[in-house]
Amino acid sequence: MTGQSSRATAVEARDFSIDADWNGLYVDGEWRSADGGETIPVENPATREVVSEVPAGTVADVDAAFEAAAEAQEEWRDVLPQERGEIVREVQHLVETYHEELTELLAIESGSARPKASREFTSTGEMMHDVATYPFRMTGSHSRSKIEGKENIVKREPVGVVSVISPWNFPFQLSLRAVAPAIALGNSVVLKPATETPITGGLLIARLFEAAGLPEGVLNVVTGHGSEIGDRAASHPEMSAVAFTGSTSVGRRVARNAAGAFALPAMELGGNNPHVVLDDADVERAVDAGVFGSFMHQGQICISINRHLVHEDVYDEYVDRLVDRAAELPVGDPLDEETVVGPIISESERDDVLAYVERSVEQGATLELGGDAEGLLVEPTVLSDMENDMAAACNEHFGPVAPVVPFGDDDEAVELANDTEYGLAASVHSERISRARDVADRIDAGMVHVNDQPINNEPHVPFGGTKASGMGRYNGEWIIDELTETKWTSIQHQPRDYPF
Repeated sequence: MTGQSSRATAVEARDFSIDADWNGLYVDGEWRSADGGETIPVENPATREVVSEVPAGTVADVDAAFEAAAEAQEEWRDVLPQERGEIVREVQHLVETYHEELTELLAIESGSARPKASREFTSTGEMMHDVATYPFRMTGSHSRSKIEGKENIVKREPVGVVSVISPWNFPFQLSLRAVAPAIALGNSVVLKPATETPITGGLLIARLFEAAGLPEGVLNVVTGHGSEIGDRAASHPEMSAVAFTGSTSVGRRVARNAAGAFALPAMELGGNNPHVVLDDADVERAVDAGVFGSFMHQGQICISINRHLVHEDVYDEYVDRLVDRAAELPVGDPLDEETVVGPIISESERDDVLAYVERSVEQGATLELGGDAEGLLVEPTVLSDMENDMAAACNEHFGPVAPVVPFGDDDEAVELANDTEYGLAASVHSERISRARDVADRIDAGMVHVNDQPINNEPHVPFGGTKASGMGRYNGEWIIDELTETKWTSIQHQPRDYPF
């Protein structure tokens, strides 16, 4: 098995369009039909038009993918590090080359407006640039022993076969943030993308790695209904690690399955992220951050702002400014370059969002803006007079909804922020950095941002949460830890005395 030059394939812009042929699983370097021959329609959430079809993979397809991955990994792990890194760089180059085609594909399949799609590809490119260095960062250690004439060597090795189960909200980025590191570190991969985004979360990634020259079997993609193949993808005996991004309820099931297979889980789950605005905050700046943090990609981001916690002294001003800004956001088809707020991914998700708003109003909240939908386009919605236990605040609403909850002092702000099972991300605004830092340090979350909003990701810092928001971390040395295992080798250089 060699690097990219032996298997690189030519591609053109049309290969990355919605009109390309996506009706094939990618297993052992081949595009094939699903075992049962069934397909799943892919719908444009903005129009509900069926725009493509993908295979409905079966358990037999999952098994074939893992068998191919296990066989391929035995050789891939020994490929020179620079060759593994070059594959990642070539994929990054392809993403940059076909940026416009991929942006359109992401808009059509996932409802991603241009600001979100642009951010997704930019963040992915930054991540891939860093991941290309991973093969040379699998460092170990050397030390003397307490035993005479012995030395200790600790090295890192690939874990083996990595199962990646990815979500629909940032399908391209959140698939690649596990797939690319796994491959760079010498592992092979079976990728099961979300049913709603099988192309941008899966088959597109297979096409990119195939074009980059990745040897057959190192990456395998099986599309299908999670309810039918998800358990097998999370519990296959050939699997050594599973990387899952999704809801906490599904994550618990994935973690149980992984534990049964003695596989290491890297889990990034749900969030209920507070945006804390203290009484000395720059209100305009806090609102600017709050608008972005609540309405980016219709609020369908695990690290979106779920609750705006605002000091009572600046509460009315904050709500007024937030309503004014939210009312100006263009809502519509993501293919329109002016659109900021696009469609919710499905009818069931839309209905959940609207139900949270309706229940909150019944519980005493005031509907300041929005609260309705046209098709899957939910209006930017602002709720005031909220309490922390109202429906839109205590649930991860995953929509373009901004519940604003008042508080009286810093202690109450911290208490409200932590009054959730989740601990993913948060933000704190204050003119005094030391005060904001103090509040940030008391919030139980894996990531807290001062004078910003929670939608942040950088490739060299750890990404992940606490409590019910998951386990493990992505990016940099943290994902290297997740996807490699340490091996201790001792060498006895001279005869040793034993007691018998």
